[in-house]
Amino acid sequence: MDIHSIIEGFIDGILILTDQGEVVCTNCCARQICESLSQDDSNSSFAPSRVWRICQLMIDSRTLYPDHIFMIEDEIELGGLDTIRIRVQWIDLESSDRPCLLVALEDRYQSAKKMAIAERQRYGLTDRESEVWLLRRANCTYKTIAAKLHITVDTVKKHIKNIHAKRQDVMWADK
Repeated sequence: MDIHSIIEGFIDGILILTDQGEVVCTNCCARQICESLSQDDSNSSFAPSRVWRICQLMIDSRTLYPDHIFMIEDEIELGGLDTIRIRVQWIDLESSDRPCLLVALEDRYQSAKKMAIAERQRYGLTDRESEVWLLRRANCTYKTIAAKLHITVDTVKKHIKNIHAKRQDVMWADK
């Protein structure tokens, strides 16, 4: 199985870059995320500048600490609820004579959404509780949740309290 087939199966966006920023390989999710990040960048054969800055830190750290293996993680705010978590680490590819960077791009809102859907079923949440829980998982404040859903902050608190009670019930039932 080749590297393209492997990374296409990942939920997160996966980019493999040379140490010069050239794209070696990418999956569909990464291409979508890079398009949203690259509105000001015109060359799609290179990493978007906001991603490349984080990769540059990894390259610099390898120069400073050649004997250490580690990963660099950061987040890029896109506005609204959209946040992309970026994780960068070194990878050795047999097909490349240069060191490469493995870049994982996680759409935090989509991850929270998938988690909220799973938790809705697991905890038996109502539609409204599910909406509240999704926004809470996306790190929204009670005030922001109330504004987005056109409800009062007290109603948000009530829903959160009910959600925690349902979660607690399931946890006790699992023991």
